[in-house]
Amino acid sequence: MSKRAYGQFCGVAKGLTIIGERWALLIVRDLLVGPRRYTDLRKGLPAIPTNVLSSRLKELEGDGVIRRRAMAHPDRAVVYELTEYGRELEDVVIHLGRWGSQSLTTPADGEVVTTDSLIMALRTTFRAEEATGVHLGFQVNVGDITIHARVDGADLLVAVGELAGADLVVDTGPQIRAIMAGELSPARAVADGDVRLTGDAALLDVFARIFAIRAKENAGS
Repeated sequence: MSKRAYGQFCGVAKGLTIIGERWALLIVRDLLVGPRRYTDLRKGLPAIPTNVLSSRLKELEGDGVIRRRAMAHPDRAVVYELTEYGRELEDVVIHLGRWGSQSLTTPADGEVVTTDSLIMALRTTFRAEEATGVHLGFQVNVGDITIHARVDGADLLVAVGELAGADLVVDTGPQIRAIMAGELSPARAVADGDVRLTGDAALLDVFARIFAIRAKENAGS
């Protein structure tokens, strides 16, 4: 499978040649969360054809974006991980996710939320300027996905799994996007049963302020 060529001697064109093919940047997105086996990547990208996944991995490895590594005994599995060169894409992915989230509405038929996409959603919407003096732990359950976030001022850590001693546990569904976008107030979400909370309910307002989807500046124009 040959890559598209742009006929441009330009850094942007070269970057698109490397990561502009379909699925490539989503593979990078998931590897920004951590190393993944081939089966992990298939699970996180359920719509990707296996031949395309194999091709993208070979291309990204050939371009020095990712590498394969054998895990230690007893697993001895092969995982894919980003190289230092590949990790330089983190800011690109964060800014693209922040920009793209402004156009999200509700999931279309067939669109899914994955663990890695939800982790990156919190990372891309995090507003460090709103987290001054905030030291809290949040656990978010969306369907069968559980992740958690630790906020220590401008420092954020998001990972998979439960968080012991979380200040607030949020059980919800796709409505979390509306809360983060300011379209649904936390109080209304709780009253309507769209969100179930364990912990101090007032902290949902803090969560919505810290993890906020920016509105399009030209919205309504």
